[in-house]
Order: sequence, then C-alpha cells, then structure tokens
Amino acid sequence: MQLTFLGTCAGTPSLQRNVTAIALTLSNRGDCWLFDCGEGTQHQFMRSALKPGKLEKIFITHLHGDHIFGLPGLLTSRSMGGVATPLTLYGPKGLKAFVETTLSLSASFVTFPLEIVEIEAGEVYRDGGITVTAWPLSHVVECYGYRIEEQDKPGVLDAEKLQADGIPRGAWFQRLKQGETVVLEDGRRVNGGDYLGPSIPGKSLAIFGDTAPTPVACKLAANVDVMVHETTLEAAMAEKANGRGHSTTVQAATAAKQAGAKRLIATHFSSRYSFADCERLLAECQAVFPATELARDFAVFEV
Repeated sequence: MQLTFLGTCAGTPSLQRNVTAIALTLSNRGDCWLFDCGEGTQHQFMRSALKPGKLEKIFITHLHGDHIFGLPGLLTSRSMGGVATPLTLYGPKGLKAFVETTLSLSASFVTFPLEIVEIEAGEVYRDGGITVTAWPLSHVVECYGYRIEEQDKPGVLDAEKLQADGIPRGAWFQRLKQGETVVLEDGRRVNGGDYLGPSIPGKSLAIFGDTAPTPVACKLAANVDVMVHETTLEAAMAEKANGRGHSTTVQAATAAKQAGAKRLIATHFSSRYSFADCERLLAECQAVFPATELARDFAVFEV
C-alpha cells in the first residue's frame, strides 16, 4: 500500500499547502481510496501521479469544510472526464444531504454509479482482503478515524519439501498455496497447510480525523504499521488546540507511543506554520516518538 498526501493544512490552505486529502493506493489491485476531500483536491489529484479512473472509494472523517468542500467539484469533473466506474462515499450523517444538495442547487450531475453510505462506529467495509472500521473521535462535530487492515496472506509454498515428498508440479499447486487439500492422480491426499511457511501479516494503518486527545486512539491505532494523526498546533498551544477539538505535536506523538504504532506520519498543520516551522513541529514529535515523519503535499509513503 502507498499513501499520497494531497493536502496537509488545517482549516484553511496556505501558499505552500492545501487542505486535507490523503490517497491510499492498494498495491495488490491498483485501486485508489481517498480519505477526506478538502477544497482544491481535484487540482492536487491532477498534479499527482494518481488516476481519477482508479478512484473507487472516498472516506470522509467529518463534515467540516476543509475536509469536504472538494467533493462536488471532484464528482462532477469525474463525470465530465468520462469516468464510468462506480464510486462509493462513506462518512457521517449529513454527507448524503450535502452531496445531493450541492449537486442539485448547482444543476450538476454524475454519470457514474454513486453510492453514499452514512456510517456509525464499527465496521464500514469488508471485501475478504481488507477491512475498514470507523472509530469515534473527540472533535466539535461528529468525527471518525479509520483503521484499515489487510488480511494475513498464506505463507510461501515450500517447493523443496514438495519435491522431496515426490509431489509433482501441476495445476493443484495454486490450491496448495491456499492451504487446501488436493487429491493427486495417484490417489494421495495432500494437505497444502503441511507445505506452507508462516503466514505473512497483512499491513495495517490508522488515519485519524480531527481530534483532541482521546483514549480511543490506543484501540484505533493499536500496533499499526502506520498511524496518520493531526498535529494542528505546537506543544505550547495545547489549551487552544484541545478547546477546538485538535491535538498538538506532543499529544499526537504520545498517542502513537501508547498505541504501539510502528510509524507516525504527522499532518494537518495550522496554516500559520511555514515549511521551516514544520521542521520544528517534527522535532517536538520526535522527542516523544522518534519514528515520526512529516507529511507534505505530494509526499508519498510506502506502508
């Protein structure tokens, strides 16, 4: 999986950074999922290597403008560009009314199948390979963080052991790789599980919406490979940040440490901070959680 940050600013854009949008590319199938869609996201999309036709799902954390004002433009441009593949939106109650009202009042339309799913806390999507769950956060409006988990993959088939046991190559190898039992031409029953190495753990990541410090963070991001968390303000401004439902650098880093995350990507910085200032914010995070990285617009991270 691969994360591409299309916007890393909080509240309002700056000359250097756009408001929130994060794309997740699924390496096993090439599909793209978008998490939040702030104003100007379609422009950021065009400036990146991402392809609109690959966009399959959009997960909205909450209905503040810097997280959803880009939706109407993205949806209509997708139609005008001739993209016909289905798209599903997930987000809090009110998302359907927002999309339908803005499209209706602007006499806009979509030409592709569009489904809007208004979510509650719990599992919101599962396809056999990936599960997405939503967790309620501590913000001034209903807001969620999303945990994305890949299913563990079967271990590697031990070709040498198969050869030593006199099991010939054949179409049944694919079934053995899945741990199934097959019957060979000579009547022998072979259990694929006996020839598989240890299973390969699937990747996991947690993408937080806006939030003040919350105990939910430990469960949402428990032992994830990558945790994406807002760091709206510096440590010295904790009272202001928390009063508006946001977190500071130190609070985000502490949440990552307590959750046992392997990596933290800090994002959603107030527009008051320049690139140079963000390096100082990164240092505050790393003092608590060394495995912290700084998101910038168009930065790409492998999961």
